[in-house]
Amino acid sequence: MELYVKKIRSGTVIDHISGGNALNVLRILNISGKEGHVVSVVMNVPSEKFGRKDIVKIESGELRPDEVDKIALIAPKATINIIRDYDVVEKKKVKLPMVIKGIVRCDNPSCISNAKEPVDSMFHTEEMDPLKIRCHFCGRIMEMPDVLKQF
Repeated sequence: MELYVKKIRSGTVIDHISGGNALNVLRILNISGKEGHVVSVVMNVPSEKFGRKDIVKIESGELRPDEVDKIALIAPKATINIIRDYDVVEKKKVKLPMVIKGIVRCDNPSCISNAKEPVDSMFHTEEMDPLKIRCHFCGRIMEMPDVLKQF
């Protein structure tokens, strides 16, 4: 049986998501299906490069830079394709920065970034896949399940 997902007129295609993580991508983007956008999700598609991958297509919407940064946390090999009039007008790989500011908060309740101080959270990337980030302030190590709990 062959799976067919039609081209989109305009919007965003998130490709090369690690197999089984498409629903996590939707979760961190706060896409529940109630927004009214047409969203296509293809999971565990065979991929020569990655073995298996997921794909998410979001019609009539382009991702903001902060949303792309969130995707990089859980899908560091993902590619973002911007589609207009059925053509790919922009294609870029997500890049998880070595220093992550303000996207997630430290799960250590005693961390200064969680106090009522004017301090934004900051993490250093220890590993990209599987995700492992270290809090700049308290040294707490967080992994993918810890990050996903925040979304």
